[in-house]
Amino acid sequence: MKKATIPEEKRSLSQDNSNTSVSAQNSRLAGRMEQGSIDTFAIMRELNICRPGARICDLRNAGYKIITNRIVLTDEWGRTHRGVAVYTLIAKPGVRAAA
Repeated sequence: MKKATIPEEKRSLSQDNSNTSVSAQNSRLAGRMEQGSIDTFAIMRELNICRPGARICDLRNAGYKIITNRIVLTDEWGRTHRGVAVYTLIAKPGVRAAA
């Protein structure tokens, strides 16, 4: 039986996301949100975060201003999901959001 291996280009990405402590997950999510909006599925897949809503709650409690929009999304298996959350960072803690 052949053992599955992680391709070299993905190996470093998975190791960067191997720390599953709450603080590490919050840090990854906050950093990624500075790059733009991100949906629940992408948070789970790209950042190795199993409970995105809980991490968003943590960031909001820490003073991040984040808005949530709901979309219809088709996953990589062709299944349609309604009401998938897309999170957008409006302001970091201590920074006033534009009106």
